[in-house]
Amino acid sequence: MRYDSTQFGGFSSLFKLDVKLFILVMSIVFIGLITLYSVSNGDVNLVIKQIVRVLIGMAAMVFLAQIHPDNFRLFSPALYATGILLLILTIFFGVGKSADRWLDFYFFRFQPSELMKLFVPLMIASFYSDKSLPPRFKNLVVAVIIIIVPAILIAKQPDLGTAILITSSGIIAILLSGIKLSHIFLGSALAIGAIPLLWSFMYDYQKARILSFFSPNQDVLGSGYHLAQSKIALGSGGMFGKGYNNGTQSKLDFLPENHTDFIFSAFGEEFGFVGVFILILLYVLAVYRGMSISIKATDNFSRILSGTLILTIFLYVLVNIGMVVGILPVVGAPLPFMSYGGTSMLTVFAALGIIMSIKSHQRLMRK
Repeated sequence: MRYDSTQFGGFSSLFKLDVKLFILVMSIVFIGLITLYSVSNGDVNLVIKQIVRVLIGMAAMVFLAQIHPDNFRLFSPALYATGILLLILTIFFGVGKSADRWLDFYFFRFQPSELMKLFVPLMIASFYSDKSLPPRFKNLVVAVIIIIVPAILIAKQPDLGTAILITSSGIIAILLSGIKLSHIFLGSALAIGAIPLLWSFMYDYQKARILSFFSPNQDVLGSGYHLAQSKIALGSGGMFGKGYNNGTQSKLDFLPENHTDFIFSAFGEEFGFVGVFILILLYVLAVYRGMSISIKATDNFSRILSGTLILTIFLYVLVNIGMVVGILPVVGAPLPFMSYGGTSMLTVFAALGIIMSIKSHQRLMRK
């Protein structure tokens, strides 16, 4: 077997992991840890907490990689329904301020909206698994309903950014099903027509973020502060950066959320254009590896699900980077595998576990 010829052969065979994808992701995780140590002024406890979360995420990845894809398809309706229930509970019993809403179970707390990043693609892939593709119009309507229900519940928290991202992941799943061009035009027209309605339901602080995107210099001490400081941090990094542990914007607390949403800016300040290029290259290679797994999938469910999950991860990367450089509005999206956080880290590792399950079990079936 090809993997046995490498030093990681036994490891990958035992845990059903894709070594290439695993190494790429862990390289990004390592970059995130050293950046977190720097921006926290050497706070070892913060780094240890992040390492624990990474280990929990890796445990989930290994566990999910052992499960046959047919089981994911079988339990997807139950998982989706559970996610909807948790979102409803979050609206009434969630803790936290503004869009940061959690369910607190005393021993631990988590964001149910993060789970829907997995459950929505799972449900759509399961729904299309036994349908003829490209999907008929009525099946497109069902898929849209699958997307809209959790998106509305998440927007009610209110977490518009996550709602838009989950909607986008569902759209990716629909596109991977081979949607007709006429349906793409129809969906685009409906989406554009829904913008005024969406604007009317947005909160004032959400509207301020959108307006600051179009006029970033209008209120640099208010709604445009995050973006202004992010640009300063990235620009001051130059070609090779200020050097590790020498960032000023983050260490002097000018750069907000430097360990979560704006960790990319903190990294760019210290490692410059060259460091940023290497980091983005790692993400691109990881997505390329994930897409190669999707392309080789032999059934609709595996192809749609694996493709959607890896492209969704890349979408979050694009949104986060676009947000901190000013080409997208600030929506509070963490950078996968780098930003400090528990539920988001668990979610992206779980997505990897599902992708690796699809690859390993298909390889076994072809023997």
